Amino acid sequence: MKHLYDFLTDKLKKQNIRLSSRRLKVLEYLCQNSNHPTVDQIYVSIQQKVPNLSRTTIYNTLHILIKAGLVRVIAIEDHETRYEIVTKDHGHFKCEKCGTIFDFKLDLATLVTEELINFQITDKNVYFKGICPNCLATAEDHP
Repeated sequence: MKHLYDFLTDKLKKQNIRLSSRRLKVLEYLCQNSNHPTVDQIYVSIQQKVPNLSRTTIYNTLHILIKAGLVRVIAIEDHETRYEIVTKDHGHFKCEKCGTIFDFKLDLATLVTEELINFQITDKNVYFKGICPNCLATAEDHP
């Protein structure tokens, strides 16, 4: 986690983005929590340590981190936006029972169709929904 945090703060410095204590807390939280948190989850966790933190500050910080290419928006559900530190290309699977989002390896560079050959693609996302193995096992144990 420390290595990732240091790497990301260096990238922000190189882009001349001010590293306020609140921004760093949001970045630290994202580095420590790979559970694709929502703004509310980030707020509740950080607000305990930084009482004068607002949701607006979190939204603004996330916007800056997204613009810097360090955070990715995950929008598997229409009513829910989640965030993650951008690492390698991958897909997401959301369990419809427990709500957990799982990452899976995927080569997004190979996802091209003939219909999009003349398009400039700026973002690729692959989302699957279903039931995870843990929930399937629980359902089998308790019919």
